[in-house]
Amino acid sequence: MTNIILFVSTVIIWGTTWIAIAMQVGPVPVLVSVFYRFATAALIFLVVLAVMGKLKVPALRHQPFILAQALCLFSCNFICFYNAASYVPSGLISVIFSLATIYNAINARLFFGDRITSRTLVAAALGASGLMLLFGPDILVEFDVDTWKGVGLSALGTLFFSLGNMVSRRNSAAGIKPATANAWGMSYGAIFLLTLIAVTGTPVIAPPDGRYLFAMLYLAAIGSVVGFTTYLMLVARIGSSRAAYTTVLFPVVALSLSTVYEGYHWTLLGGLGLALTLAGNVVIFARPTARQTDPAPSPAAAGSPSP
Repeated sequence: MTNIILFVSTVIIWGTTWIAIAMQVGPVPVLVSVFYRFATAALIFLVVLAVMGKLKVPALRHQPFILAQALCLFSCNFICFYNAASYVPSGLISVIFSLATIYNAINARLFFGDRITSRTLVAAALGASGLMLLFGPDILVEFDVDTWKGVGLSALGTLFFSLGNMVSRRNSAAGIKPATANAWGMSYGAIFLLTLIAVTGTPVIAPPDGRYLFAMLYLAAIGSVVGFTTYLMLVARIGSSRAAYTTVLFPVVALSLSTVYEGYHWTLLGGLGLALTLAGNVVIFARPTARQTDPAPSPAAAGSPSP
């Protein structure tokens, strides 16, 4: 039941962040917007952990891996995604981001020697097919230079995200709780972003209006603090390949919101795409048979979910 709660929470939270990211794209430079997000998230995280008496500093030997997690999950990937939002619709970015399932399976094989199971391949194929049907009209268009930039940035951001998953898996196996890794990772990410702002001479512009401020606070408190914690807890409990399937369902949430607030009209192909995506979800979470050898989380990782 805990895994289901974490899975659903991650899908709902991160499925809504794409709209909020689009709300931040505009007069405030991307580096500054991403800095605002993670500086605020880091402050919230550190204060909450300090008040709860759970603020711990990871050992020196873990610091390079906390920094790597910061670069992959709390800065470089979002620099790519925010810039991509200037070129392509947020729905298309979420479709490309859903490839994290495949990225994670390949990277887990490269870094940890995990076997890429047939179940993972079937689930990825079903999910990708469903998303193609859901977003086919947006994808099957004439690609101009700007569109290619958006696709390339989205793919690069997803690669950073997947590498961050691998680092997070290592940190969990080393006994570092997700909340601790996130709190310090977001702090390091904010420092890195501030350094980039200074080095590049990027102008620091204050939040221009209430809409931007609301989006920033939502992304910091809910999308970052809560969302990353639930996701990395899921990675620690069920592995990066299965946890990444949450990314396949993000576009479904985005479509549902679009139906309510933007008048999105469902089609037969869209309904079939949703069915295929959900079918992939059933496959990835089906009980493994005796012959299946999906890697189980290590004891350290399994014991690390609670903040």
